Amino acid sequence: MTDIRFDPPKGGLVPYMGIKLVGEGEGWLEARMVIEQNHLRSGANALHAASIVALADSVCGFAAGNPLPDGAKGYTTVELKSNFVGTANSGALIARSEVAHLGRSTQVWDSVVTHEEIGRKIAFFRCTQMILY
Repeated sequence: MTDIRFDPPKGGLVPYMGIKLVGEGEGWLEARMVIEQNHLRSGANALHAASIVALADSVCGFAAGNPLPDGAKGYTTVELKSNFVGTANSGALIARSEVAHLGRSTQVWDSVVTHEEIGRKIAFFRCTQMILY
């Protein structure tokens, strides 16, 4: 496990969803989420798409906070895209975010969400972060 530089939020969506950082390095970051009942679709035994997006967007956001340009105060997601290729109803998910572009006004991050125990990919995600000055 890598030393984690990012201090995760103490309130809001991230802790509610059970998202925990598990590692980070130069240009990447990983987070884990144990699948709970509140992550599933109503009346179905499968993940809700919003649960996957919450994990993927959070890990990209955590990663975006590390390489901010000089003078930047923060960042915010301005665009996101998801491709879902699987689902799950138990176990844990790992999202790994990797940098695709670091600029002065935007960053682009890619994330792959994988079922931890079986190694099956669940989703591919890309987001653009606007840098705030």
